[in-house]
Amino acid sequence: MGQRRSDVRRSAADRGERPEAVLDRNVNDLLQEIRVATAGVQFLFAFLLTLPFTQRFTHLGAVDTTVYTVTLLSTAIAALVLIAPVAFHRVLFRQHERDAVVAFADRALLIGLVLLLVGIDSAVLLVLDVVLGRGPAVAGCVMIMVIGLGTWFLLPWRHRSRTAR
Repeated sequence: MGQRRSDVRRSAADRGERPEAVLDRNVNDLLQEIRVATAGVQFLFAFLLTLPFTQRFTHLGAVDTTVYTVTLLSTAIAALVLIAPVAFHRVLFRQHERDAVVAFADRALLIGLVLLLVGIDSAVLLVLDVVLGRGPAVAGCVMIMVIGLGTWFLLPWRHRSRTAR
């Protein structure tokens, strides 16, 4: 997950850099990745916050209301977790704790992406259930989850395990 000090030193030596430069680059890379992920969370969260104020929302059944609640909560928690490294960085600013910031941000970004995938997937389930019915909604939900897990996690981890050998 996060880089340990020995990993940072090794990476710095391989690149002919100082360990501090590697950590600076890692912090910047992670903050850029967080910016991309939070944009997705913001759009989804904004949509979810307006949904209860539409006329059709009052006609949702118990299943759709539960799916909405899961969608809203997973998206809200994803937003908090994805923004947490920014607060962590700000609190530790100028404390010479870049390695802690990188380790925390790495874990938070992965957790936030899982929560975002749950939010996207359950939003698709909710919308397709209302528009097409339960069967197509479940099929669409499964498709989104498989594609999300595959492209966001399985393919990168597969590549990582191959390059580690």
